[in-house]
Amino acid sequence: MHGILVRAGHRMAAVATQQEAWAFVSKHVRVDLVITELKLSGGSGLSLLQRLRGDNFLRLLPVVVYTGSGDREAIKMALALKVQNILVKPYHDDAIYAEIAKAVADPWQNRHFEEGKSFCRQMGYKPEELQRMLQELRTQLGQEWIALGRHAEARALGAVLDRLRASIGLAETAGAWGVVDFLTELQRLAEREDWPGFQEKLGGSGIADWMIARHLDPGLMPEPFLLAQEKDARVEEQERAVWFNAPAEGRCPVRDLPRLQLELDALPGCPVLDSAAAAFAMNATGQPSSLNPLMDLVARDTGLTAQVLISASQLKRQEDFDPTPLEDPRLAVGRLGEVRLAALAGSLVTVEERHLHLPPHFTWAQYWNFQMGVARVARFTCHYLELYSMELQARMGGLLHDFGKLLLLKLHPCAFQAALAYSREHRVPLSKAEQLFLGCTTYDLAGYFGEKHNLPAPYVSVMRWVDQPEAATSHCQLVAIISLARDLCRQNEIGFSGDAHKEEIRPLEETAEWQILRECVYPSFDLKKFEEQVHQDCRSLSLELQGQQQTHAVS
Repeated sequence: MHGILVRAGHRMAAVATQQEAWAFVSKHVRVDLVITELKLSGGSGLSLLQRLRGDNFLRLLPVVVYTGSGDREAIKMALALKVQNILVKPYHDDAIYAEIAKAVADPWQNRHFEEGKSFCRQMGYKPEELQRMLQELRTQLGQEWIALGRHAEARALGAVLDRLRASIGLAETAGAWGVVDFLTELQRLAEREDWPGFQEKLGGSGIADWMIARHLDPGLMPEPFLLAQEKDARVEEQERAVWFNAPAEGRCPVRDLPRLQLELDALPGCPVLDSAAAAFAMNATGQPSSLNPLMDLVARDTGLTAQVLISASQLKRQEDFDPTPLEDPRLAVGRLGEVRLAALAGSLVTVEERHLHLPPHFTWAQYWNFQMGVARVARFTCHYLELYSMELQARMGGLLHDFGKLLLLKLHPCAFQAALAYSREHRVPLSKAEQLFLGCTTYDLAGYFGEKHNLPAPYVSVMRWVDQPEAATSHCQLVAIISLARDLCRQNEIGFSGDAHKEEIRPLEETAEWQILRECVYPSFDLKKFEEQVHQDCRSLSLELQGQQQTHAVS
């Protein structure tokens, strides 16, 4: 049955017993058609049908009975209870589709309400007035059920009847005839002073609320009918509200560093963007004739670089008993080899690229350009300052310097989005917004993760201290170089780091980075010439990266 319905784009929820079926349809009035067996656990299809027909609202719900037996008495009883049809097994697609078409041609839920357009013309209402009246009726009834239950317990007949008459008047004015019928039935029971029957009937009042809610929003879809992607979207929307509303509701920080550290500990690997992971898998599992394309791919992606370095260093410790981590991702790719790379491709922890797509201010392409820009400018700075032995570290440190954002995107994508939005709205640095929501920054997350997974110490220092190089306790020159490269990329608008807050640009010689780097250059070093050269190179680099981005888009 599920296969038949899904093939035609219909939704289905299945239950096993009569009791479950009653609970389901009385809660989810969005059900258009019930298909039931004659034989059910804990009862029968007929007893379910009798119960439906005895309810003010659900009496109109279409029911199709399927049977594999020729029980004439049961069939006669089903027909007497006005089923839509009785079908004989096995299931046939066309017969099922015909019954669905019949049921949705005149939805049973609509028959409990006046048709909106004609009712508005007849009563002189505007459509929005009718919507407001129905919403007010729903709100009023929510309060009335509690009061009616209290008065019924006290046998206060007068109070019960007064409240019912007022509610019936509201329901009639709004054209909610199903609600009128339900309230009228309660009125009859009260007038007979059948208080047990009144209380039992009142127990089904939730259906009235759900009927009005469905009428106000016909597209309302119950959780059991949602597709997997729809459930994910609903969960994501709830998660967004948790993070975006936190400052106004006084719930910041929403997480703290100890809790985030526990979540990081549970990650089975480094987060890698899903598109990069797919490219890696395609290259690693296609029996490559050369590892060079994989080396190029890894050396240009933050997540892949981190994961490959960790995996190769672990292998190095196991095989060579050498705890020194590898620093070059190209060497790491070669160390792992074709077989291990293919296995790694199947176990990558991925982050959805869409979480980084927040146009017009932030996209993955802009962010990637920024990471590559920092890596390139950091390497150029090393070369210009004649720190040749640090060039590789500078490039890789530049690529990894903002690795913490990938970690946060994997743990809590809505947290990243909320911090980004708050930074822009309140014109504060992104790190301050992260501190508000997380009680720490993504640099703290990256430093913790890198140290725990034995990433090379120079890179860990960069990831931890790049935002405040003056506080670095190790590899100070490298941290200062990456920090300087980051500032230069921001000034020259190479990609976008996510930080909309623009600090006042200070002369290079006054920055915290240069206070560290001045110790490693000759007194005759021409700082002004360096600045001119690096800004010129940044402009060329910006054009180059934009060209690469456009080429990728075309291909």
